[in-house]
Amino acid sequence: MSPADFPTPPKPDRPPGITRSSLSVRLIVVAGALGTALTLVGCQAEPGDDKGGKSGSRELVDVNDRIVRYAGQAESRDAYKPPGDKDRERIARGVGHLLDGDREKAEHVLDDAGFRVTRLTDAVSGKRYDEVSASKSGNSARWGRLYLNADAKVRWSVQVPHPVADRDTESLGAHLMENTPGGALVVAGAHRDAGKGDAADVAHRTDSVFHAIVAELQKRRIPGIQLHGFAQSSNRPYEAILSTGAVPTVTPDVTGLADLLTDKGLRVCRGWSDRCELEGTTNVQGKAAKRHKATFLHVELAPKARGNGKDAKEAAEALSTVLAGWSGTAR
Repeated sequence: MSPADFPTPPKPDRPPGITRSSLSVRLIVVAGALGTALTLVGCQAEPGDDKGGKSGSRELVDVNDRIVRYAGQAESRDAYKPPGDKDRERIARGVGHLLDGDREKAEHVLDDAGFRVTRLTDAVSGKRYDEVSASKSGNSARWGRLYLNADAKVRWSVQVPHPVADRDTESLGAHLMENTPGGALVVAGAHRDAGKGDAADVAHRTDSVFHAIVAELQKRRIPGIQLHGFAQSSNRPYEAILSTGAVPTVTPDVTGLADLLTDKGLRVCRGWSDRCELEGTTNVQGKAAKRHKATFLHVELAPKARGNGKDAKEAAEALSTVLAGWSGTAR
């Protein structure tokens, strides 16, 4: 992201037709219908869980708002200190158990690192997600979060390393997760400038919870899209810059995304064939993807292709098409 791309408060990326007032009405209706059911299941294993887990923590929420609010706290630029090796290893191991279907073991390991698993039910859609987050406020709450679709096997990830700094990438990530099954969303919890030096710039540091979680996904060859933002200029006359970072191969779905964006009227710089800035070649998640032989797609979007920009809808639709292909739900 260019320093010229100043942050603005994050804005929820809601599907068309849903306003704040209409959502409130729907929340009341759905909460009434689901309240009793959630109370009943609160002390037993959820369908599809191999093990119920010891915490049984469940909440009925607006998942989009929850994600965007969490990412938005990065705007305060509170002090950030990276996790120690033991905590980072425990969180990665706990996430691995969760990905493998052992929720009880995941909760036990994560608890030792001050993290927890919360089952979320979205009050609008009824979809379920598992949230991996810090158990308490403070420094660990700025290490980041993971959201997993709880109703389908995880087949792809979307990564948001620079919330607020790359404005609206957090709301785009939440939108993509909610609109395609089988996804994981990894969100950094601090502004990239919050730590000493580049300590909080998780796209270029391996000593972060963000990197540990992404690497755990990559070990299972789960493909990922990492979202970034850049300021448009005469040197960057594009709406999107696509690359595979350190990964040397370009797959048909990657070139297909470039074609989709072009077909929708966006100007695209293809890092594998054009000379582009911001190709993500030093991105550490891209380097890890190369080691694990996992697909990694580094996506830089201009302001017009994010948030309320005139090309934002088209960009989101193109990204959703790629994710649908990865999840096996493409039409």
